Amino acid sequence: MKVLLRNPTRTLEVPGPMSIVALLQRLEVTRETVLVIRAGTLVPGDAMLDDADEVEIRPVISGGAS
Repeated sequence: MKVLLRNPTRTLEVPGPMSIVALLQRLEVTRETVLVIRAGTLVPGDAMLDDADEVEIRPVISGGAS
């Protein structure tokens, strides 16, 4: 599968099938710090990814006015 990581931006090829949790463990990324998006939709951690999938992993950013 094609994995687009943000901050810093880079693209990786990872063989599937694989769960979101397994992918993030392989990439050494903490699940709570990122959003995983497939086809414009947020993907839950227990979802399975196929070899043909393209996903984007974005860091969670929070903030707001005081």
